Amino acid sequence: MSDLQAISGARIFDGQAWHDDAALLTEFGHVSGIVHAAGVPAHATRIALDGGLLVPGFVDLQVNGGGGVLFNNDPTLSGLRSICAAHAQFGTTALLPTLITDTVPVNIAAIAAGKAAAEAAVPGFIGLHLEGPHLSQARKGTHHPALIRPMEADDCARLIAARADLPNLLVTVAAETVDPAMIAALRAAGIVVSIGHSDASFDVTTTAFEAGATMATHLFNAMSQLGNREPGVVGAVLAAPDVYAGLIADGIHVHPAVIRMALRAKAGAGRIFLVTDAMSQTGTDLTSFTLNGRTITRADGALRLADGTLAGADLDMINAVEFMHSTIGLALDEALRMAALYPAQAMGVADLHGHLQPGALASFVHLDSRRRVSATWISGRQVFSA
Repeated sequence: MSDLQAISGARIFDGQAWHDDAALLTEFGHVSGIVHAAGVPAHATRIALDGGLLVPGFVDLQVNGGGGVLFNNDPTLSGLRSICAAHAQFGTTALLPTLITDTVPVNIAAIAAGKAAAEAAVPGFIGLHLEGPHLSQARKGTHHPALIRPMEADDCARLIAARADLPNLLVTVAAETVDPAMIAALRAAGIVVSIGHSDASFDVTTTAFEAGATMATHLFNAMSQLGNREPGVVGAVLAAPDVYAGLIADGIHVHPAVIRMALRAKAGAGRIFLVTDAMSQTGTDLTSFTLNGRTITRADGALRLADGTLAGADLDMINAVEFMHSTIGLALDEALRMAALYPAQAMGVADLHGHLQPGALASFVHLDSRRRVSATWISGRQVFSA
């Protein structure tokens, strides 16, 4: 019995090129090809769309919550299901639920939940992002200062052990609080190390990259800035051709002019990708919630602590794409790559995610004529319809 499906009626973007009057063929949860609409095999099950765009599902490597759930407050399998389902509404088909700096017991619970999610094949779940607690007090942002601490041998060993139970693991650390030898050990264990919430110098950050860190967390935010005599973390990231950098594209975290300059300045093509840094409010009308006992308020397109500190972002991936296209002026295909292909490459999962080439997972999004999410499929199964 054939499982072949043919989805047509929309312009198709495969991650590299556009296809008109074409059909996307999927079988057993994977893409099998893109053919002319007149060449669809007779035995395929046909799905006809009413115009719009069919694009690769988005890949979000920094998702603190969604659907009313903050991962720190609910580090469980059910919590992860809710977060993944909430972001599917906005076109995200692969994500890393992200744990913000917390206690050791909460970290252990989060890793156990991630293992359970992987075993249960939760749609959209591809691993975890542990953001902290090994960060800089000077660049703590919304991370609770009482919980921030340097990495010790037991912490490193716990992360290496966790990697064996997870499909992917991303860890954000400050370059100055983690020994380069530990970064090398994490990298050797298959963990992606990102530099963030760091006040390190250019040289210290570069040493971390040389040790095996390959990413930077929310470029420009919570890191030492670019100076004429001390380039800081920002300068080290922009200068390193093999380092990827996440970007919160909401016009609040980073000024549009700075985003344009970073895109021109970054060494290594396609190394800046989009993240939402979303909290529990995504997909809800929540106006406030708590993290580590502190209230975060949602207002004017931002999430802030009582002292005004930004605390994550009131952002979803389709709005980040639209911001890059309409406000920053990127071609739509490049904005889509920043939300799909580039983060998949950064995480080393581009064999299956971020594009619609043969062999990739059949995870894709139908955008209507206004470029809003009309429907989302993950591994060949429709998980959302507007």
